[in-house]
Amino acid sequence: MVFGDNVEGRLGHLGYLIFYLAAGIIAGLAQVVVDPTSNVPSLGASGAVAGVLGAYLLMFPHARVNTFIFLGIFFFLTRLSAIIVIGFWAVLQFFSGFTEITNRTAQTGEGGVAYFAHIGGFVAGLIVGAIFSRPRLPNTNRYGGFGPRY
Repeated sequence: MVFGDNVEGRLGHLGYLIFYLAAGIIAGLAQVVVDPTSNVPSLGASGAVAGVLGAYLLMFPHARVNTFIFLGIFFFLTRLSAIIVIGFWAVLQFFSGFTEITNRTAQTGEGGVAYFAHIGGFVAGLIVGAIFSRPRLPNTNRYGGFGPRY
């Protein structure tokens, strides 16, 4: 909801559906390319969601999102740049994915996270985001700020 509705606003309903499904397919293929001999089943839409994050990052680079920050037992809500939030997530996925390759924990039969599906979907989203992040004239949305027109 935080990121998908804005990307859908930019791509349109049908365009978003096609993009979402394509990002999911690309994500699944990326995981297979990295580990074609894996016998661990893969299930979920996280690769497609990662594609949405990649597209959002380039389509709305100046956006700020509400974020919970946890410091031990304390937490607070703050607004952070989407570049920081999504960038941190992306770096974590790349690091975890390459760590998994070196450890090969996914082949032990324990299951796990398909990090390269996330990476593949994210890269697909970056490509779509680059295509659709063309400069636009500013317009005022219903909340009084600048953003996508609905």
